[in-house]
Formats: sequence, structure tokens, C-alpha cells
Amino acid sequence: MSAAIRHEPQSQRFVIDGEGATALIQYRKLDEQTLDFNHTYVPVALRGGGIASRLTGHALRYAREHGYKVVPSCPFVAVFIERHPEYQDLVA
Repeated sequence: MSAAIRHEPQSQRFVIDGEGATALIQYRKLDEQTLDFNHTYVPVALRGGGIASRLTGHALRYAREHGYKVVPSCPFVAVFIERHPEYQDLVA
């Protein structure tokens, strides 16, 4: 799937739509320097295509570009960072 990821700051999430469904990664802004990525959801219709990884990578790049540290309280995000050491420096 090549759909674009969009940021919805008012809802504190990044989303991607496809096949009539929406996948997302949610965050909470803990303070001016820290985002807590606390939930990733991919509907059954979109699973198995790497959507969660695309969303997580996008969200982590956003955090880096905007000077945030991250708290990976979502288990998927924690494992993603563990498997991608280039994002380890973002962990608060």
C-alpha cells in the first residue's frame, strides 16, 4: 500500500487509510520535549503489509525532526525501536 501518512495533531495521531479502513499510531505530548507513543492499531484488512512499521518509522522521524524524545509505551513501538537501533537515541 502506498497511501500517504497524515498527521492529525488535534487528535494526536498519525493515520493511513486503505481498503475502507484506517490504521493509526497515537501519542500523548507529555511535555514540550517528550511524546509518548502509546497505541498502534492496524485493522485486519490492512495487516501483514508493514503498515504498523511504516507508521512507526514515520512517527519517529517526525519526533526527531521536531526535537522530541519519545516514550515507547506501546509494545509495538518498543520492539520497533529495539530492532532499529537508529532510533534508540530518541528514547527518553
